[in-house]
Amino acid sequence: MRYTILLLQLFLFNIVLAQQATITGFIQGESGLPVPYATVGLRGNEKGTMAEGDGRFLLEDLPTGSCQLLISALGFKPQTLSVTLKEGITNELTITLESASSTLDEVVVTGTMKAVSRANSPVPVEVYTAEYFKANPTPSVFESLQTVNGVRPQLNCSVCNTGDIHINGLEGPYTMVLIDGMPIVSGLSTVYGLTGIPQSLIARTEIVKGPASTLYGSEAVGGLINVITRSPEDAPLFSADVFASGWGEVNTDLGFKARVGKKAHALVGVNYFNYQQPKDKNGDGFTDLTLQDRISIFNKWSFDRDEGRTFTLAGRYVYEDRFGGELGWDKGDRGGNDVYGESIYTNRWETFGTYQLPVQELVTFQFSANGHDQNSVYGETVYQAQQYVGFGQLTWNKTLGEHDLLFGTSYRYTWYDDNTPVTAGFGDDASVNQPSKIHLPGAFVQDEIRLSPQNVLLLGLRYDYNSLHGGIVTPRLNYKWNSRNNLNVVRVSVGNGYRVANVFTEDHAALSGAREVIFEDELLPETSWNGNLNYVRKIFLGNTVVGLDAATWYTYFSNRILPDYETNPNAIIYANLEGAAVSQGISLSTDLSFANGTSFNAGLTLQDVFTRENDVKERQLLTETFSGVWQLGIPVLKYQLRFDYTGNVYGPMDLPLLGPLDDRPRQSPWFSTQNIQLTKTLSNGMELYGGVKNMLNYTPPANSIARSFDPFDEGVEFSQDGSVLATENNPRALTFDPTYVYASNQGRRWFLGWRWSLK
Repeated sequence: MRYTILLLQLFLFNIVLAQQATITGFIQGESGLPVPYATVGLRGNEKGTMAEGDGRFLLEDLPTGSCQLLISALGFKPQTLSVTLKEGITNELTITLESASSTLDEVVVTGTMKAVSRANSPVPVEVYTAEYFKANPTPSVFESLQTVNGVRPQLNCSVCNTGDIHINGLEGPYTMVLIDGMPIVSGLSTVYGLTGIPQSLIARTEIVKGPASTLYGSEAVGGLINVITRSPEDAPLFSADVFASGWGEVNTDLGFKARVGKKAHALVGVNYFNYQQPKDKNGDGFTDLTLQDRISIFNKWSFDRDEGRTFTLAGRYVYEDRFGGELGWDKGDRGGNDVYGESIYTNRWETFGTYQLPVQELVTFQFSANGHDQNSVYGETVYQAQQYVGFGQLTWNKTLGEHDLLFGTSYRYTWYDDNTPVTAGFGDDASVNQPSKIHLPGAFVQDEIRLSPQNVLLLGLRYDYNSLHGGIVTPRLNYKWNSRNNLNVVRVSVGNGYRVANVFTEDHAALSGAREVIFEDELLPETSWNGNLNYVRKIFLGNTVVGLDAATWYTYFSNRILPDYETNPNAIIYANLEGAAVSQGISLSTDLSFANGTSFNAGLTLQDVFTRENDVKERQLLTETFSGVWQLGIPVLKYQLRFDYTGNVYGPMDLPLLGPLDDRPRQSPWFSTQNIQLTKTLSNGMELYGGVKNMLNYTPPANSIARSFDPFDEGVEFSQDGSVLATENNPRALTFDPTYVYASNQGRRWFLGWRWSLK
């Protein structure tokens, strides 16, 4: 009997062994290099292991059938992999993990105008992936940048909610916005061009802080924002991202790709945003958030050519109908003086591309063109404008020994016409408009010299000839040092920038009918000198990687053009500053990655932006001295959940008052907007997400719009010199004015969304 029991036990043991399986595998990053010490576990089972230093792992004695592997590694996104295990069979897997860092050490093109590893670039470039912005989903690139350190979306009007992007305290017109390296947002579209880019098709966003006029010419004084779209070959077959908010906003992003013939690849994206529920929670009689109806269509092509030469062609069309104003307004009131409204119709098209010439040398032609038609009313004031910009650039990249040379020549043509005095006729042709036509040919050279494996020097020089203002020279110097292990990197940048201003296309306040616009003299081009010191450090603390990025900068402007709101409360006076303007500050960012996939990013910026004229120092209006941003992401792999907590905080800003009797605060208070989000990943790859935006429910004071009850100043009396008189009905000597704005009136709201990508 004893032998019978023993034989039965051996038989059952063999059955159990036969029902067990083994997994061996290799874990690598996107570069193909092994990922050491990754954690590999079986969902619903205590089985788990850690990969060796060469990325290889072994899991034994696993139950047969379908199961899910959970893989996580320091600095990489957690991954779930479905496998089917069969008895007695060893499963061999190769697993590729995607980097989880918000600022990737990948190939960048901004800053040097050629592909280079971010770690090797002598120009400091910040890179933010599409995944980074998913932690706080927004309907536009404009809003998404609120979580980037030192970058702030600034509203310029309480009524129509148009805005621009500030980098290190410098206003929107000092920032050049590119799509795939081509300048498509300029002039008129500095106000509206950052909306309507389908975010489902954005691969990453590259940001350079500081002047880049040496490569990109006028407008790149404060910095660059380069939106890099997906290549048609690498994009998902189909992608969708739809979300709605408790305020009634609906945003839809759709994208799909197709192969056309044997050598062409096409990528199509559509963005549609709609908000049609006017709200007035602060009780001032005006919409808290503008009504918007916007559609954007994007199409990009790439073509297979001999020897891998590049040829891409893209186009985008944007239409937007935007309204803000009194709640009783309808389209019949547009341009009238019964009910106040600001209504803006925008039509915009763009095309841009890159073609590598069929020659032995690396010679590339890049081009872009855009047309912008704007039909706007601000109360009774009508602003109609058209702008067409054509741009072409030829570059030659040549390596000679330790010198990596880039030669380039470019030409930009800008045609602009509107119904303001800027383009009004004169003399015998006073009744016929005289559109502005600017020719801007230029040439540049750049030499990147590798002095040693740890030292790189970049020298650059550009010459532009503006048909209105003559020749302008912009030099720059960049130096990079890195330690032998690349854990420490120091970059020094010195450069010159310039900008030719058009206030009607750049400053919303010049268009609102609330103030008269006065030009003291002909405006001369602004010029600036900038110095920047950047230090990057990586620290390994056990299973945690800490990234530090510290920078300090100093920018000195001459001929700075600033609007004067205070000399005459009923006017805006534009003139070149006789003194100097300065932007200086420091910033610090940290990026922590943990082995379980948790990530934490935070940054703070301290800055001082001021003008000095006749020994009088004045802070720039609507510019904070302190700002901070943060983002915390916590994955819960067991349930395929992710929790994100994002936010920002801003210090006080000086605000434009209407005179000594204006009783509104001279400075804004400290304020913060904070958001939470929970994302659930389903087994088919779909994601459901939702959360709360502005959960502290911060909004500006209800009296941000002065005399909102009298938008046409019917109850205001003026003196002979145009100043406002204090009367019994207007004891504070105020006029209707929407420029006292520093934050959105949109309070707390929930949001729900769904996204899916079909590879």
